[in-house]
Amino acid sequence: MSPVCAIIGAGEGLGCALARKFSSEGMDIALISRSEAGSADAKAAALSARTSAKVQYYSADATVPVTIENALAAAAEDFGDIDVLIYNVRDAFTVIDPLDMSYEALEGTFKLEVVGAFAAAKAVLPAMRKRGQGSIFFSSSTAAFRGSGKLPLYAIGKFGLRGLSQGLTRAYSKDGVHIVHVRLDCDLDVPVMHERYGDNYDPAKLAQPADVAQSYWHTHLQPRSAWSNEIELRPYSETWTF
Repeated sequence: MSPVCAIIGAGEGLGCALARKFSSEGMDIALISRSEAGSADAKAAALSARTSAKVQYYSADATVPVTIENALAAAAEDFGDIDVLIYNVRDAFTVIDPLDMSYEALEGTFKLEVVGAFAAAKAVLPAMRKRGQGSIFFSSSTAAFRGSGKLPLYAIGKFGLRGLSQGLTRAYSKDGVHIVHVRLDCDLDVPVMHERYGDNYDPAKLAQPADVAQSYWHTHLQPRSAWSNEIELRPYSETWTF
């Protein structure tokens, strides 16, 4: 049997690139998202990378933890134990004054970024600990390191995700499970960013999803005596503030 990579949030950008990369390296792919249409590009990418790959879609809503647990349980039943879990989910970039945040919006962000990630990890960790191996990636951003006066909901969610990742790392690394918080200090070259940049769009200033996916794969391959539990990625063209 081929090793298995489960990707939660396999959309047209990074999720698609991750599906292609991990499939190309010989892994079967379980794609988990709210709609099958949302994973269609990722499924096509995984199969184009390796026509013999087993690729299956499972429905789940990251804000409803039991659906994440059920989807991963179904994937494990169909594929076997999950070797790599990638939680690639993010909240919307909602510009709002902090005092205008609603309780409902805060709860929604926490469910999506933290509770959903915890449900995913909880679903695969027991088997990974029993086997003494496995990788869990949480896709995050530089917002996990600094609060925001314009995007407070997004930053709060990523702060929580980083805390969850660190807690799981400290508890379960000793069991052989490699848990990684991936901090993307950049914008990705994906359709939504083309729209946001408009006439100022310049691919040289954006991170390429395929290159980011390559970094995930390299991190997965790290020997356990030299693990990275947090990695930071940005394009070479970063304009640094001195």
